[in-house]
Amino acid sequence: MDDEKPTRRRTADLTSGPIPRTLLLFALPVLGSNVLQSLNGSINAVWVGRFLGEAALTATSNANLVLFLILGTVFGIGMAATILVAQSVGARDLPEARRIVGTSATFFFLVSVVFAVCGWVWVDAILTGLGTPADALPLARAYLRIIFVAVPMMNLLSFVMTVLRGAGDSRTPFVFMALAVVLDVVLNPLLIRGIGPFPELGIAGSATSTLVGQTVSVIAILIVLYVRKHPLRLAGSDLALLRPDPALLRIVVSKGIPMGLQMIVISAAALTVMGIVNSYGSQVAAAYGIAAQLWTYIQMPALAIGAAVSSMAAQNVGAGRWDRIGKVAASGVGFNLVLTGALVALLFAFDRAVLSLFLSNDGAAIDIAAHINKVASWSFILFGVTIVLFATVRATGAVMPPLIILIISVLIIRTGFAYSMRSVIGQEALWWSFPAGSIASLVLAAAYYRFGRWRTMHMIEDRPAAGEPPDTGLGVPRQRAQLLPETE
Repeated sequence: MDDEKPTRRRTADLTSGPIPRTLLLFALPVLGSNVLQSLNGSINAVWVGRFLGEAALTATSNANLVLFLILGTVFGIGMAATILVAQSVGARDLPEARRIVGTSATFFFLVSVVFAVCGWVWVDAILTGLGTPADALPLARAYLRIIFVAVPMMNLLSFVMTVLRGAGDSRTPFVFMALAVVLDVVLNPLLIRGIGPFPELGIAGSATSTLVGQTVSVIAILIVLYVRKHPLRLAGSDLALLRPDPALLRIVVSKGIPMGLQMIVISAAALTVMGIVNSYGSQVAAAYGIAAQLWTYIQMPALAIGAAVSSMAAQNVGAGRWDRIGKVAASGVGFNLVLTGALVALLFAFDRAVLSLFLSNDGAAIDIAAHINKVASWSFILFGVTIVLFATVRATGAVMPPLIILIISVLIIRTGFAYSMRSVIGQEALWWSFPAGSIASLVLAAAYYRFGRWRTMHMIEDRPAAGEPPDTGLGVPRQRAQLLPETE
């Protein structure tokens, strides 16, 4: 079979070799991709704010909130497909992996198109519902309509990159994420101001640069995968796999929705806390906003390690290597403690120097932001451990317990603490709500990891659970997939 040779060269085996080294080398490109995405957003905000003013910056902020909710909705579908692909690659069952790619890609793209069309049609209603300021509304409309056009390409690029990570390749996604970011950052000022041969598009130019960057990158990565004859590409008779398999689609959707809801739960809690913070005035809100922006960078190592742990654990589940999964989780926890802990320590040491870059003319706001960091930033070390434990159990298909834990710890305990304790300790309740939520999530996640029945779960009927011998057949296509119930 002509796929055998490319398979050995171009899918990474995460089921053998030294676990810490393999995990770290896999996680570093994922971390690089996360950093690039955050820098992309920050640099584009600088271009918009400098060239077009505060109203335009407000417009992009409102539009990006809508975009985040859309991406969060489809995020879980991509994660479910990634776990299934990783399990199939670990089981050396590439025909099954291609079936998953075909079904998931079609559904993922169609859902993205529906979001794009609905968003284009109802853009005014969406922005009005968000309470977008009147002076920013026309700018937000012009920006968001082009972003909606870009949504299918953005989601397709995200899907291809997550599938490649499931197959053990994190370097290729990093390269093409870098391509998309470079194009976006370079084209942004050119299209906003109409520099050189480029038309002057104003705020629409910022959205257009994102559209161009994402489109060029997804086309380029697909060309490279087909030129390299990647084993997961769909070509020839495999193109028929783009017709969704109902049984596989049911698995992807039923497992993907809870994972997508996890992002929405976190977002809902953040918006709730932000609403309370706003009630204390602009100075406190500005201080909290800068602290929260720094927390985004603090959480990046944990998110990258969690993605690496998920792919690595899922491949080992597929291979029946349950003896390695606990070691994968332990290595992930260790790396999180070191990397996230180092960032928190640096923030403690240099908080005022960093904060003065954002709040140079407001000493009182710097004092507030520094206090917020001292109270809350260390809690992200604990939450990083929770992310690693969630990534491990999700690799078997246990997706409901992490969602329930997040609802309890983040939505109920964190926001409940912030509301109920204000009458006792005032503003401090907001900042201490983060440690309260992180401690609760870690305790519940550790309890489920230790005592839950996630090791007995399957996503596909013949995937071996802990204690079951792995299937020794290589490359034998499965005739059907069956969703098995979660029995935690």
